[in-house]
Amino acid sequence: MTIEKAKEVVNNNINKLLKFKFNGSRNQVEEFSGKIVEVYPAIFIIETLDDNSRIKSFSYNDILTESLEIMK
Repeated sequence: MTIEKAKEVVNNNINKLLKFKFNGSRNQVEEFSGKIVEVYPAIFIIETLDDNSRIKSFSYNDILTESLEIMK
């Protein structure tokens, strides 16, 4: 996958309800539901839909390195 493909995947899923899986540091895995609400040249913003809505930002590199998985 290339950075352009990662941006295309993100742009095609703006404002859609999705599930995400984030593989953080020290083998911590976080799964959450949310929507991609804003897209910028280097990052994109996800608003989570859990009990207390949070805003999370990720880079396209997170998709390339498989740190963030978008599960439909």
